[in-house]
Amino acid sequence: SVSGGLGDTQFSFRLRQSGGQRATHYEDDGEYNREAPLTLQREAAHYFGYVYFRQVKDSSVKRGYFQKSLVLVSRLPYVNLFQSLLQLIAPEYFDKLEPCLEAVCNEIDQWPPPVPGQTLNLPVMGVVIQVRIPSRVDKPGSSPVKQFNQENLLPAPLVLPSIHELDLFRCFQPVLIHIQMLWELMLLGEPIVVMAPSPTVSSEMVLALTSCLAPLKYCCDYRPYFTIHDSEFKEYTTRTQAPPNIVVGVTNPFFIKTLQHWPHILRVGELRMAGDLPKQVKVKKLNKLRTLDTKPGIYTSYKTFLHKDKTLIKRLLKGIQRKRPSEVQSALLRRHLLELTQSFIIPLEHYIASLMPLQRAITPWKNPPQIRPFRQEDFMKTLEHAGPQLTCVLKGDWLGLYRRFFKSPNFDGWYRQRHKEMTQKLEALHLEAICDANIVAWMKDKSEVEIVDLVLKLREKLVRARCQHLPVKEETLQRVALYIETVIGSLPEDLQAVLRHH
Repeated sequence: SVSGGLGDTQFSFRLRQSGGQRATHYEDDGEYNREAPLTLQREAAHYFGYVYFRQVKDSSVKRGYFQKSLVLVSRLPYVNLFQSLLQLIAPEYFDKLEPCLEAVCNEIDQWPPPVPGQTLNLPVMGVVIQVRIPSRVDKPGSSPVKQFNQENLLPAPLVLPSIHELDLFRCFQPVLIHIQMLWELMLLGEPIVVMAPSPTVSSEMVLALTSCLAPLKYCCDYRPYFTIHDSEFKEYTTRTQAPPNIVVGVTNPFFIKTLQHWPHILRVGELRMAGDLPKQVKVKKLNKLRTLDTKPGIYTSYKTFLHKDKTLIKRLLKGIQRKRPSEVQSALLRRHLLELTQSFIIPLEHYIASLMPLQRAITPWKNPPQIRPFRQEDFMKTLEHAGPQLTCVLKGDWLGLYRRFFKSPNFDGWYRQRHKEMTQKLEALHLEAICDANIVAWMKDKSEVEIVDLVLKLREKLVRARCQHLPVKEETLQRVALYIETVIGSLPEDLQAVLRHH
């Protein structure tokens, strides 16, 4: 980066894994992802990069400047943990170079794996970082559990209140009055360009936007800091097709020209601390973006489906006047967004749960019944009695918002995830039904072919249950394995040998 800013800068980026094999390096991926909140899962196809960049005058270097970045690459979106780690390591590394990194890598190699729900003590460079890994069973919106296991640690640990949450209020300060619009654009997976004065502001704003749908997972692509050197540069700037569903953060003014055909452009200035009353950016027409000295603003012709929540904005602005701490303001904002997302998603959850077959329809010797298809019109009919108006005070065209949502990758991602979980639940219930059945009575009047077929099917189920980490008790799996043995034992010896060999 040949940016003008001197000193130290931190920012994040995200990049696509190149083609070839997508083999996971982690055996516990399935287990971790099953326990972790959807928004903190390990991604199979992307890496996150966390950067600490230093640029200072240095006459001993030929160019007159010392310019170096230390980059941490991970599949985990733990932005606070990894940026805090870099704050410890990078200054030492710039001073002492490779030997320092080698020592740090040795320490990090000893760290326990991240297990959702556990608090970890992570020693590095004479400091112990203490973090709690969030779990899927945490109540959304509750503050992190107070961490008690100090274990008489010396020195006292550096406790991070969250491994991933940003200071939402500071990020959204200049756009508070448009928070409703931004939430809708994110929910619908609309293409958004964030133009910022620095990689730090760019990456923080993009990460803040992608986090504002929690606990719903944002299923589109996003690039906290994107440059003309990124391999997707041509793909994103082409005018021959519509812009992709992505939020992209940029700092190079060149992008104003190349991305001016995108439908929503958010231009932000430097983020200030939460002391002074921020100037709220205006919504402007896209054709005003032509000039290079464009003022901060949201350039879009989008009309929101829901009305603004004026009470929230008043509370936050009053908070600024009263010098309310930024973390309190962030908590207010986060709770508002959480309640908004939940109001939107609960009717969908209720409807999809009604598509699950009844438990009594699951019989041991037949394949489990299918989940009924999701019919958008049927869902829309449920909204009259069980719609978001029950939990949310916001008025507006909720039906129109749902119709647009059905066309977005976020609906597709949500539906696939829920369908997968329900299918796994059905499989688990089916295994339980098999365990409760009387297999010996079933075998009495069956031919060898039918019995062999049963063995093969049960085996396949067992393998699938273990590979997919289905929500089944270990005891149930052991009973199924015992069943298979019982059935094989009832067959002639030559068949027994063949089945055991396989």
